[in-house]
Amino acid sequence: QVLCLQLACFKELIHIGHVVYRTHNLPWFRTLSWAFLFTSNYFFFGESLIGRFRILLAKEDFLAPLVVHHRFISFTLYCACIVAFVLSLKRKQYLKQFTLFGWTHVSLLIIVSSSHFMIQSIFDGLIWFLVPVAMVISNDIFAYVFGMLFGRTPLIEVSPKKTWEGFIGGGICSLLVGLLVAWSMIDKKHFICPIEYDDRVGSLSMDCIPDAIFIPRMHNVSRWLVEDNVNRKFFVPVKQVPRYPYFFHCLMIGAFISIIGPFGGFFASGFKRAFKIKDFGDVIPGHGGILDRFDCQIFVGWFVFFYYNSFVKPLTPSSLLQQVFVLPQDEQLAVLNLFLGGLLRRGHVPAELAQPLMAYGETIKAAAADIGPP
Repeated sequence: QVLCLQLACFKELIHIGHVVYRTHNLPWFRTLSWAFLFTSNYFFFGESLIGRFRILLAKEDFLAPLVVHHRFISFTLYCACIVAFVLSLKRKQYLKQFTLFGWTHVSLLIIVSSSHFMIQSIFDGLIWFLVPVAMVISNDIFAYVFGMLFGRTPLIEVSPKKTWEGFIGGGICSLLVGLLVAWSMIDKKHFICPIEYDDRVGSLSMDCIPDAIFIPRMHNVSRWLVEDNVNRKFFVPVKQVPRYPYFFHCLMIGAFISIIGPFGGFFASGFKRAFKIKDFGDVIPGHGGILDRFDCQIFVGWFVFFYYNSFVKPLTPSSLLQQVFVLPQDEQLAVLNLFLGGLLRRGHVPAELAQPLMAYGETIKAAAADIGPP
Protein backbone atom coordinates (compact mmCIF):
# COMPACT_ATOMS: atom_id res chain seq x y z
CA GLN A 1 0.00 0.00 0.00
CA VAL A 2 2.84 2.39 0.81
CA LEU A 3 4.40 1.65 -2.58
CA CYS A 4 1.09 2.27 -4.38
CA LEU A 5 0.69 5.62 -2.62
CA GLN A 6 4.27 6.48 -3.52
CA LEU A 7 3.59 5.81 -7.20
CA ALA A 8 0.45 7.95 -7.10
CA CYS A 9 2.24 10.88 -5.41
CA PHE A 10 5.17 10.70 -7.83
CA LYS A 11 2.78 10.62 -10.79
CA GLU A 12 1.08 13.80 -9.58
CA LEU A 13 4.38 15.66 -9.16
CA ILE A 14 5.72 14.58 -12.55
CA HIS A 15 2.41 15.49 -14.20
CA ILE A 16 2.77 19.08 -12.94
CA GLY A 17 6.22 19.36 -14.52
CA HIS A 18 4.96 17.83 -17.75
CA VAL A 19 2.04 20.27 -17.94
CA VAL A 20 4.29 23.29 -17.35
CA TYR A 21 6.63 22.36 -20.22
CA ARG A 22 4.19 20.47 -22.45
CA THR A 23 4.30 23.07 -25.23
CA HIS A 24 8.05 22.60 -25.65
CA ASN A 25 7.63 18.99 -26.81
CA LEU A 26 10.48 17.66 -24.67
CA PRO A 27 11.32 14.03 -25.53
CA TRP A 28 11.18 11.14 -23.12
CA PHE A 29 10.56 13.26 -20.00
CA ARG A 30 7.93 11.06 -18.37
CA THR A 31 9.58 7.83 -19.53
CA LEU A 32 12.92 8.84 -18.04
CA SER A 33 11.22 10.02 -14.84
CA TRP A 34 9.68 6.59 -14.33
CA ALA A 35 13.00 4.95 -15.14
CA PHE A 36 14.69 7.01 -12.42
CA LEU A 37 11.87 6.07 -10.05
CA PHE A 38 12.33 2.36 -10.79
CA THR A 39 16.08 2.66 -10.22
CA SER A 40 15.60 4.51 -6.93
CA ASN A 41 13.08 1.97 -5.68
CA TYR A 42 15.31 -0.90 -6.71
CA PHE A 43 18.14 0.56 -4.64
CA PHE A 44 16.25 1.70 -1.54
CA PHE A 45 13.85 -1.21 -1.20
CA GLY A 46 16.56 -3.67 -2.10
CA GLU A 47 18.65 -2.25 0.74
CA SER A 48 15.70 -2.68 3.10
CA LEU A 49 14.97 -6.27 2.09
CA ILE A 50 18.62 -7.32 2.08
CA GLY A 51 19.21 -5.75 5.48
CA ARG A 52 16.22 -7.57 6.97
CA PHE A 53 16.07 -10.85 5.08
CA ARG A 54 19.60 -11.42 3.79
CA ILE A 55 19.65 -15.05 4.95
CA LEU A 56 16.36 -15.85 3.21
CA LEU A 57 17.31 -14.14 -0.05
CA ALA A 58 20.80 -15.68 -0.13
CA LYS A 59 19.27 -19.18 0.00
CA GLU A 60 17.84 -18.78 -3.51
CA ASP A 61 20.46 -19.38 -6.18
CA PHE A 62 19.03 -16.83 -8.63
CA LEU A 63 18.71 -14.15 -5.91
CA ALA A 64 22.13 -14.64 -4.32
CA PRO A 65 24.04 -12.68 -7.02
CA LEU A 66 21.49 -9.86 -6.80
CA VAL A 67 22.06 -9.68 -3.04
CA VAL A 68 25.84 -9.64 -3.29
CA HIS A 69 26.02 -7.13 -6.15
CA HIS A 70 22.90 -5.10 -5.33
CA ARG A 71 24.61 -1.72 -5.01
CA PHE A 72 26.67 -2.14 -8.17
CA ILE A 73 23.56 -3.15 -10.13
CA SER A 74 21.74 -0.09 -8.77
CA PHE A 75 24.60 2.17 -9.80
CA THR A 76 24.66 0.61 -13.28
CA LEU A 77 20.93 1.22 -13.71
CA TYR A 78 21.34 4.85 -12.66
CA CYS A 79 24.20 5.31 -15.13
CA ALA A 80 21.98 3.87 -17.87
CA CYS A 81 19.30 6.44 -17.01
CA ILE A 82 21.88 9.25 -17.16
CA VAL A 83 23.08 8.05 -20.57
CA ALA A 84 19.49 7.92 -21.84
CA PHE A 85 18.88 11.45 -20.57
CA VAL A 86 21.99 12.82 -22.28
CA LEU A 87 20.99 11.13 -25.55
CA SER A 88 17.56 12.76 -25.30
CA LEU A 89 18.95 16.30 -25.05
CA LYS A 90 17.53 18.59 -27.69
CA ARG A 91 19.22 21.71 -29.05
CA LYS A 92 17.75 24.97 -27.70
CA GLN A 93 15.94 23.01 -24.98
CA TYR A 94 18.89 22.20 -22.73
CA LEU A 95 17.89 24.53 -19.89
CA LYS A 96 14.31 23.25 -19.79
CA GLN A 97 15.42 19.61 -19.93
CA PHE A 98 17.92 20.05 -17.11
CA THR A 99 15.26 21.91 -15.13
CA LEU A 100 12.98 18.88 -15.46
CA PHE A 101 15.92 16.62 -14.63
CA GLY A 102 16.29 18.51 -11.34
CA TRP A 103 12.50 18.40 -10.87
CA THR A 104 12.55 14.62 -11.17
CA HIS A 105 15.37 14.22 -8.67
CA VAL A 106 13.80 16.54 -6.10
CA SER A 107 10.58 14.53 -6.48
CA LEU A 108 12.53 11.33 -5.94
CA LEU A 109 14.23 12.75 -2.85
CA ILE A 110 10.91 13.75 -1.30
CA ILE A 111 8.70 10.82 -2.29
CA VAL A 112 11.00 7.79 -2.46
CA SER A 113 13.00 8.53 0.68
CA SER A 114 9.86 9.12 2.74
CA SER A 115 8.18 5.91 1.55
CA HIS A 116 11.41 4.00 2.16
CA PHE A 117 11.56 5.28 5.74
CA MET A 118 7.90 4.39 6.29
CA ILE A 119 8.50 0.81 5.17
CA GLN A 120 11.51 0.65 7.49
CA SER A 121 9.21 1.74 10.33
CA ILE A 122 6.76 -1.03 9.41
CA PHE A 123 9.59 -3.57 9.56
CA ASP A 124 10.59 -2.21 12.99
CA GLY A 125 7.05 -2.80 14.30
CA LEU A 126 3.65 -1.71 13.04
CA ILE A 127 3.18 0.52 16.07
CA TRP A 128 5.95 2.82 14.78
CA PHE A 129 3.98 3.32 11.57
CA LEU A 130 0.31 3.23 12.60
CA VAL A 131 0.52 5.54 15.63
CA PRO A 132 2.23 8.42 13.74
CA VAL A 133 -0.16 7.99 10.80
CA ALA A 134 -3.14 8.16 13.17
CA MET A 135 -1.67 11.29 14.78
CA VAL A 136 -1.24 13.06 11.44
CA ILE A 137 -4.77 12.20 10.32
CA SER A 138 -6.27 13.35 13.63
CA ASN A 139 -4.17 16.53 13.51
CA ASP A 140 -5.59 17.39 10.08
CA ILE A 141 -9.16 16.64 11.16
CA PHE A 142 -9.16 18.46 14.48
CA ALA A 143 -7.17 21.42 13.16
CA TYR A 144 -9.94 21.88 10.60
CA VAL A 145 -12.69 21.45 13.22
CA PHE A 146 -11.13 23.85 15.73
CA GLY A 147 -10.34 26.30 12.97
CA MET A 148 -13.94 26.30 11.75
CA LEU A 149 -15.40 26.63 15.26
CA PHE A 150 -12.95 28.94 16.99
CA GLY A 151 -10.54 30.21 14.32
CA ARG A 152 -9.89 33.94 14.56
CA THR A 153 -6.12 34.47 14.39
CA PRO A 154 -4.33 33.79 11.05
CA LEU A 155 -1.32 31.48 11.43
CA ILE A 156 0.79 31.84 8.29
CA GLU A 157 0.57 33.92 5.12
CA VAL A 158 1.19 31.10 2.66
CA SER A 159 -1.96 29.32 3.91
CA PRO A 160 -4.44 32.05 4.91
CA LYS A 161 -7.18 29.68 6.10
CA LYS A 162 -4.96 28.17 8.81
CA THR A 163 -5.43 29.67 12.28
CA TRP A 164 -3.63 29.51 15.61
CA GLU A 165 -6.76 28.09 17.23
CA GLY A 166 -6.85 25.22 14.74
CA PHE A 167 -3.09 24.68 15.04
CA ILE A 168 -3.22 24.40 18.85
CA GLY A 169 -6.45 22.40 18.99
CA GLY A 170 -5.25 19.94 16.35
CA GLY A 171 -1.93 19.49 18.14
CA ILE A 172 -3.50 18.69 21.51
CA CYS A 173 -6.03 16.28 20.00
CA SER A 174 -3.37 14.49 17.95
CA LEU A 175 -1.40 13.79 21.15
CA LEU A 176 -4.49 12.34 22.83
CA VAL A 177 -5.37 10.21 19.80
CA GLY A 178 -1.78 8.95 19.57
CA LEU A 179 -1.75 7.87 23.21
CA LEU A 180 -5.13 6.16 22.80
CA VAL A 181 -4.05 4.25 19.68
CA ALA A 182 -0.73 3.31 21.31
CA TRP A 183 -2.56 2.02 24.42
CA SER A 184 -4.69 -0.26 22.24
CA MET A 185 -1.61 -1.77 20.54
CA ILE A 186 1.10 -1.82 23.16
CA ASP A 187 0.33 -5.26 24.61
CA LYS A 188 -0.07 -7.04 21.25
CA LYS A 189 3.01 -8.64 19.70
CA HIS A 190 1.56 -8.26 16.21
CA PHE A 191 2.05 -4.51 16.53
CA ILE A 192 5.22 -4.17 18.62
CA CYS A 193 7.44 -6.94 17.22
CA PRO A 194 9.67 -6.31 14.20
CA ILE A 195 9.23 -8.40 11.07
CA GLU A 196 12.19 -10.77 10.89
CA TYR A 197 13.19 -14.01 9.23
CA ASP A 198 13.48 -16.86 11.73
CA ASP A 199 16.09 -19.28 10.41
CA ARG A 200 15.05 -21.92 12.95
CA VAL A 201 11.56 -22.34 11.48
CA GLY A 202 12.38 -21.10 7.98
CA SER A 203 9.70 -18.40 7.77
CA LEU A 204 8.96 -14.78 8.58
CA SER A 205 8.01 -14.12 12.16
CA MET A 206 6.46 -11.34 14.25
CA ASP A 207 7.02 -13.16 17.52
CA CYS A 208 9.56 -11.65 19.88
CA ILE A 209 10.45 -10.87 23.45
CA PRO A 210 8.94 -7.39 23.88
CA ASP A 211 11.45 -4.58 24.12
CA ALA A 212 11.80 -2.87 27.48
CA ILE A 213 9.91 0.20 26.24
CA PHE A 214 6.79 -1.95 25.81
CA ILE A 215 6.95 -3.48 29.31
CA PRO A 216 5.01 -1.54 31.96
CA ARG A 217 6.81 -0.21 34.99
CA MET A 218 4.64 0.16 38.06
CA HIS A 219 4.52 3.70 39.38
CA ASN A 220 3.57 4.27 43.01
CA VAL A 221 0.66 6.61 43.56
CA SER A 222 1.17 9.28 46.22
CA ARG A 223 0.26 8.07 49.71
CA TRP A 224 -1.77 11.23 50.14
CA LEU A 225 -4.13 9.96 47.44
CA VAL A 226 -4.34 6.27 48.34
CA GLU A 227 -4.71 6.42 52.13
CA ASP A 228 -8.34 6.36 53.15
CA ASN A 229 -8.96 9.33 55.38
CA VAL A 230 -12.33 10.89 56.12
CA ASN A 231 -10.78 14.35 56.10
CA ARG A 232 -9.76 14.02 52.45
CA LYS A 233 -12.17 14.60 49.60
CA PHE A 234 -10.16 12.68 46.99
CA PHE A 235 -9.38 8.99 47.15
CA VAL A 236 -7.67 6.76 44.54
CA PRO A 237 -8.48 3.05 45.00
CA VAL A 238 -5.16 1.79 43.51
CA LYS A 239 -1.67 2.08 44.94
CA GLN A 240 0.22 1.55 41.68
CA VAL A 241 -0.40 2.42 38.04
CA PRO A 242 1.44 1.05 34.99
CA ARG A 243 3.72 3.40 33.09
CA TYR A 244 4.99 2.40 29.64
CA PRO A 245 8.29 3.96 28.49
CA TYR A 246 6.94 3.90 24.93
CA PHE A 247 4.45 6.63 25.84
CA PHE A 248 7.36 9.05 26.29
CA HIS A 249 8.51 8.33 22.73
CA CYS A 250 4.91 8.62 21.59
CA LEU A 251 4.72 12.10 23.11
CA MET A 252 7.99 13.13 21.43
CA ILE A 253 6.70 11.98 18.05
CA GLY A 254 3.37 13.65 18.77
CA ALA A 255 5.09 16.92 19.65
CA PHE A 256 6.90 16.88 16.30
CA ILE A 257 3.67 16.09 14.45
CA SER A 258 1.82 18.87 16.27
CA ILE A 259 4.47 21.56 15.83
CA ILE A 260 6.51 20.71 12.71
CA GLY A 261 4.19 18.31 10.85
CA PRO A 262 1.75 21.01 9.63
CA PHE A 263 4.65 22.76 7.91
CA GLY A 264 4.63 19.91 5.41
CA GLY A 265 1.17 21.12 4.45
CA PHE A 266 2.33 24.75 4.40
CA PHE A 267 5.23 23.74 2.15
CA ALA A 268 2.77 22.05 -0.22
CA SER A 269 0.52 25.13 -0.15
CA GLY A 270 3.43 27.37 -1.12
CA PHE A 271 4.39 24.95 -3.89
CA LYS A 272 0.87 25.01 -5.35
CA ARG A 273 0.69 28.79 -5.17
CA ALA A 274 4.02 29.05 -6.98
CA PHE A 275 2.61 27.05 -9.90
CA LYS A 276 -0.87 28.60 -9.63
CA ILE A 277 -2.67 25.29 -9.10
CA LYS A 278 -5.40 24.49 -6.60
CA ASP A 279 -4.65 20.80 -6.01
CA PHE A 280 -2.02 18.25 -6.99
CA GLY A 281 -4.69 16.11 -8.65
CA ASP A 282 -8.35 15.16 -8.73
CA VAL A 283 -8.26 11.53 -7.60
CA ILE A 284 -10.28 12.23 -4.43
CA PRO A 285 -13.40 14.30 -5.21
CA GLY A 286 -13.50 17.42 -3.05
CA HIS A 287 -10.04 16.79 -1.60
CA GLY A 288 -7.72 16.98 -4.61
CA GLY A 289 -4.98 14.45 -5.22
CA ILE A 290 -3.23 11.82 -3.15
CA LEU A 291 -0.38 14.20 -2.35
CA ASP A 292 -2.87 16.75 -0.99
CA ARG A 293 -3.82 14.22 1.69
CA PHE A 294 -0.32 12.93 2.43
CA ASP A 295 1.81 16.08 2.36
CA CYS A 296 2.27 16.10 6.15
CA GLN A 297 3.04 12.37 6.21
CA ILE A 298 6.29 12.99 4.29
CA PHE A 299 7.98 14.99 7.06
CA VAL A 300 6.67 12.59 9.70
CA GLY A 301 8.01 9.53 7.84
CA TRP A 302 11.48 11.07 7.91
CA PHE A 303 11.27 12.05 11.56
CA VAL A 304 10.02 8.70 12.90
CA PHE A 305 12.79 6.83 11.08
CA PHE A 306 15.60 9.07 12.34
CA TYR A 307 14.13 9.28 15.85
CA TYR A 308 13.77 5.50 16.16
CA ASN A 309 17.27 4.78 14.86
CA SER A 310 18.84 7.50 17.04
CA PHE A 311 17.13 6.91 20.38
CA VAL A 312 15.24 3.60 20.39
CA LYS A 313 16.50 0.92 18.01
CA PRO A 314 18.22 -1.96 19.83
CA LEU A 315 21.09 -3.95 18.34
CA THR A 316 19.56 -7.43 18.16
CA PRO A 317 21.36 -10.78 17.71
CA SER A 318 19.25 -11.54 14.64
CA SER A 319 20.47 -8.39 12.86
CA LEU A 320 24.09 -9.46 13.44
CA LEU A 321 23.43 -13.03 12.33
CA GLN A 322 22.01 -11.72 9.05
CA GLN A 323 25.53 -10.54 8.23
CA VAL A 324 27.37 -13.62 9.54
CA PHE A 325 25.30 -16.39 7.95
CA VAL A 326 25.90 -15.21 4.39
CA LEU A 327 29.67 -15.51 4.82
CA PRO A 328 31.52 -18.60 3.55
CA GLN A 329 31.78 -21.49 6.01
CA ASP A 330 35.42 -20.88 6.92
CA GLU A 331 34.75 -17.20 7.62
CA GLN A 332 31.74 -18.06 9.77
CA LEU A 333 33.98 -20.33 11.82
CA ALA A 334 36.59 -17.56 12.06
CA VAL A 335 33.90 -15.27 13.47
CA LEU A 336 32.99 -18.02 15.95
CA ASN A 337 36.60 -18.33 17.10
CA LEU A 338 36.99 -14.57 17.47
CA PHE A 339 33.73 -14.37 19.39
CA LEU A 340 34.64 -17.19 21.75
CA GLY A 341 38.12 -15.73 22.23
CA GLY A 342 36.63 -12.37 23.15
CA LEU A 343 34.23 -13.96 25.64
CA LEU A 344 37.09 -15.94 27.15
CA ARG A 345 39.29 -12.85 27.59
CA ARG A 346 36.44 -11.03 29.30
CA GLY A 347 35.72 -13.95 31.59
CA HIS A 348 32.17 -14.46 30.32
CA VAL A 349 32.72 -18.13 29.40
CA PRO A 350 34.44 -20.75 31.57
CA ALA A 351 37.80 -21.75 30.14
CA GLU A 352 36.90 -25.45 30.23
CA LEU A 353 33.99 -24.73 27.88
CA ALA A 354 35.58 -22.17 25.54
CA GLN A 355 38.84 -23.97 24.82
CA PRO A 356 37.26 -27.18 23.43
CA LEU A 357 34.86 -25.10 21.33
CA MET A 358 37.71 -23.03 19.89
CA ALA A 359 39.70 -26.16 19.12
CA TYR A 360 36.65 -27.66 17.41
CA GLY A 361 36.18 -24.51 15.35
CA GLU A 362 39.82 -24.53 14.26
CA THR A 363 39.47 -28.17 13.18
CA ILE A 364 36.39 -27.45 11.09
CA LYS A 365 38.03 -24.34 9.62
CA ALA A 366 41.08 -26.36 8.59
CA ALA A 367 38.86 -29.00 6.99
CA ALA A 368 36.93 -26.33 5.06
CA ALA A 369 40.20 -24.79 3.85
CA ASP A 370 41.38 -28.18 2.59
CA ILE A 371 38.15 -28.65 0.63
CA GLY A 372 38.40 -25.18 -0.90
CA PRO A 373 35.70 -23.32 -2.79
CA PRO A 374 33.45 -25.30 -5.12
